[in-house]
Amino acid sequence: MHYDTLTVAVAGHVATVTLNRPDVRNAFNETMIAELTAAFDALSTRDDVRAVVLAANGKAFCAGADLNWMKKMAGYSDDENRADAMRLARMLSAVYRCTKPVVARVHGDAYAGGMGLVCAADVVVAADSAHFCLSEARLGLMPATIAPYVIRALGEQASRRYFVTAEAFDCATAERLGLVSERVSADQLDATVQRIADALCANSPNAVRECKRLVQDVAGRTIDAALIEDTANRIANIRASDEGREGVGSFLDKRTPSWRA
Repeated sequence: MHYDTLTVAVAGHVATVTLNRPDVRNAFNETMIAELTAAFDALSTRDDVRAVVLAANGKAFCAGADLNWMKKMAGYSDDENRADAMRLARMLSAVYRCTKPVVARVHGDAYAGGMGLVCAADVVVAADSAHFCLSEARLGLMPATIAPYVIRALGEQASRRYFVTAEAFDCATAERLGLVSERVSADQLDATVQRIADALCANSPNAVRECKRLVQDVAGRTIDAALIEDTANRIANIRASDEGREGVGSFLDKRTPSWRA
């Protein structure tokens, strides 16, 4: 598929989706939102892809909304505004719900909607020079569509601060808050992302997919009888799956499992 605002490449079992509007610091517009949704929906269905890296060209990861797009939104009707917001929400969901684990490779600035992309990823590797900001309140707006992902990633208390202050914060702070999984020097960014992608691809594709879904489904739930039964059913089902049997069998037989052969 041809993209105007992205590049998508697959090497081995790793797909790399790269934001490619460097002249506007990879800011969102309608086209990028539609293309990101389509790209992640497509990658979710590819059996040859086991991990997705979300990267960006240029000096910034993503500066949020494109100014020209924002000018256009100013003249939208209520229905048009709601439809536009739903497209952005659908895009973030496509990243978050992607059946493959998503590794965000972050450099430069990740602001506003760019923060939403980062928070929708499963693993975040960031250059120590990266900066983050939920800047919406400065413009009289709020980070509503990205909130479900940001609050999960930052935690409630940090979100209460940064939603209302719109302060920028550095990579060390992002790591301390749990948003950034690994903080590395810029020259180690690609090697670290590759190491994590290799680790993901070494595991059972089905187990990785089910583990990702397990965290999303269990996080925040009350530990009650329903949850206990749900988790017992999940482990029983995966033990009986083809890859579950193959993984245990290969371990006991001291051989390489089929997905690594």
